[in-house]
Order: sequence, then structure tokens, then C-alpha cells
Amino acid sequence: MGKRVVIYGASGFIGSGLAGMLVKQGYEVVGVSRKGKGSVEGVSAWVRPDAVDLRGCAAVINLAGAPIDQRWTEARKKEFHASRVGVTEDILARIAALPAAERPEVLLNGSAVGFYGDGGDAVLSESVPMGVGYLAELCDDWEKAALPAEALGVRTILLRTGVVLGKGGQAFEKLITVFKLGIGGRLGSGKQWMPWIHVDDLRAAILFCLRERGISGAVNGTAPEPETNAALTRKLAKAVGRWEFLPVPGIALKLLLGGFGGFLLASQRAVPMKLTGAGFRFHYPTLDAALRDLTT
Repeated sequence: MGKRVVIYGASGFIGSGLAGMLVKQGYEVVGVSRKGKGSVEGVSAWVRPDAVDLRGCAAVINLAGAPIDQRWTEARKKEFHASRVGVTEDILARIAALPAAERPEVLLNGSAVGFYGDGGDAVLSESVPMGVGYLAELCDDWEKAALPAEALGVRTILLRTGVVLGKGGQAFEKLITVFKLGIGGRLGSGKQWMPWIHVDDLRAAILFCLRERGISGAVNGTAPEPETNAALTRKLAKAVGRWEFLPVPGIALKLLLGGFGGFLLASQRAVPMKLTGAGFRFHYPTLDAALRDLTT
């Protein structure tokens, strides 16, 4: 494997910590940003998306994507699509334009557990087919945009992430603030499964996937022990020394957040079968372990 890695979304929550880890392993990291500049430890050079050179690089890591935790208006849906599917299509066009010998060795492309739709209590490994709903369709389009890289001789990984927990991360900071204020409660019935992962494990899993040549296709970027929303709520409240507040009715979530509110009520009991099967060891396999690290 070569020594240059190109990261789309290098200044994001996951990417900003990933660059330094890659440098420690001897890689040169190039960050891609709309302005062609940024400030992230470990990134040696920045380029605009229209000036990316992928010739001979070890890997392309695409973590780009507009935040989806907001009301899904038609304008935002276009932004979600462009920042995911559109960016991926551009990457594929650049790879296809290169001679076979100069193409990247690996493409690790973002996706999400939303691919599975509402799976109820079923255990969702990577072999489970696409679910139903807007987010499932968006993830499917996102993955289909990346998959042609395989035919171009580029090992392709589709990283289906769950809720990423980590200090400084949008999801965790919102959760922790609400519970510290004593107003956090379960969402709807609380019976829906919520796949989560500690950000340190997710970054380590990305590096693991780059190294392990036998890994390709869909990979669940989730911890091995998902929790129901009710259990997550209870454990988070306990971790910050607060009582659980009244539950948030499902109808209120849908009225307030529209389609995203409905997604918060969907259940994805996703498990990382490919990662564990390949020998990846989670530092934080349980929510209790993750919360001890993040709240102390």
C-alpha cells in the first residue's frame, strides 16, 4: 500500500482525529475541503474538490455529508444528496479517469445504518437487504455510487455508521447537554434499538479496514452491543447523575422534526459482524464502558 491518503471530510468530527492516527502509522494525509484549506493536526496539504489528485494514493476516505439531524425539507434533501451521492460520483469519475496502475488501492466510503430502515428487533448484519424509507433510499443511492470502484480494481468499503459518541461530537454533546439539564427522556416507546459506537473505536475500525485486504463491501460501523433507546436514556442519565425526564411522545417528534423525527423512532439492531469476524477488537464494546470514558 502507498503512503498517501486523501480524506474528504478531514475537518469533520471523525476525520479530524483520524488524520493524526494515519500520520503515526507513516502516512501522508491530504484533506479535501470546499475552500482548499483547513486546520487539522496531521493534514499536510489541503485541496479543493475540483483539484483533487488521486493518482497512486493508498486510500481515499470519503466522510463527507451534510448533517442529517434536522428537518428534512426538499431543499435539505437536495443538499443531503449532493454532499453524499454527488461527492461520491465525482470521486468515481476521477478514479475511472486514471490508468489502472495509478488508481487508489482502497476506497472507504461513508454510509449509515439508516440503510436498514426500521428493522424492529431483528439483528441486522451486513447481509440484511435494504429497508424502506427516505434514509434507506438515500443510503442505497450513496452506496451504489461507490460500488463501481470495485470493477475498476479498487477495493471498496461501505461504512454504515450508527450514532457516534465522543467528546466534541454533535450527537454526544447534544445528548449530554440535555441530560445534564435534567430534561432528557426516552423517545417514544423507547423500545427502538439504537446502534452506537465510541468515536475512538470507529476511527480504529477505519484504519483496520484499510489494512485488512479481506474486508470489502458493507461494514457496520457500530459497537457489538446496541442498546434500546430506553436503556441508553437510563444509562446516560445515571452517568451524569440526573433523573430521567418524561418521555418525548412520538407524535411530538414527528411534528417538530418531520422525517428525521420519524427516523429517531425507527429501530436498527445493527451488529458489526464483518469487523468482529475479521478479528477487530473494540476498546469500548459496551455502552457502560463508553460512558465511563466520556463522562469522567
